Amino acid sequence: MTPFEEIEHTADWALHVWAATLSELYVEAARGMFHLTAPEAAGPPASAAERPAAQPRSLTLNAGDAESLLVAWLQELLYLSETEGVVFDDFTVEHLTPTHLTATAWARPASRPEKPIKAVTYHNLTIRRVDGGYSVALVFDV
Repeated sequence: MTPFEEIEHTADWALHVWAATLSELYVEAARGMFHLTAPEAAGPPASAAERPAAQPRSLTLNAGDAESLLVAWLQELLYLSETEGVVFDDFTVEHLTPTHLTATAWARPASRPEKPIKAVTYHNLTIRRVDGGYSVALVFDV
């Protein structure tokens, strides 16, 4: 079972994501987002043998709170995906606080999605502590 699912939304795409830790929530949110635009990217992470073919991108981001940091993380991945013609399919969070993220994302070439995501929105965005971890609903402008 995947740790994310697409949810009904009137005009945009929406995604419900859950994970045991906040770091895992950020990773699964990224996986879910790329699953919407490039379903082949949502499979299991690349094995160590496959990783050398992928291009690592180091990211360091700061924001005012955990929700803003999640949006900044996903927006940065979207920007890199669009400008470099890649899709990200594996992620490692090295350091995470509610206002700071240091992570690595692995990219591989990808075709342009039929329905690209324009932006990650703040619509009803709240990271919630739930039994067994964290949960968030994300809305993407398409």
